[in-house]
Amino acid sequence: MEGKLPYYMVYPMPFIYDDERLDRRDYEYMRSLYPDTAKRVLPYVEEECDRCDGPDSMIYDEYPDQLQLRLMSGRIYDRIKSEERPFGENDSAQEMKGVEGQQFRRVRQDWLRDLIDVMLYQELYKRRSENRRLRQKFY
Repeated sequence: MEGKLPYYMVYPMPFIYDDERLDRRDYEYMRSLYPDTAKRVLPYVEEECDRCDGPDSMIYDEYPDQLQLRLMSGRIYDRIKSEERPFGENDSAQEMKGVEGQQFRRVRQDWLRDLIDVMLYQELYKRRSENRRLRQKFY
């Protein structure tokens, strides 16, 4: 019986499930580093995701419908445009040089729509991964 280990030695890694807490802390820290514009957009993205969240929501489909995602993004964009002060409307357009010296004109307002899309997809990814983790069975 000398081979018995004390209880605390039987399970040497007591914080094996501490990864969720560390992931959440990293996620919150990275969000605190967002630029001001992204911090202003984030509540609208979270609110829209909360509105569409539910057990049978399309955001948890294996392949969410791109049209629905674009509609979500459009609703967020419309709310921001109606409720927020303008985002850099002084620069109405920006010229960019192409690979072969061609000039492209890109409307400056596209950057806000792109930012909303990226933030929406990132928020949906986070919610989908949390949902998968909660549904995971340990037996």
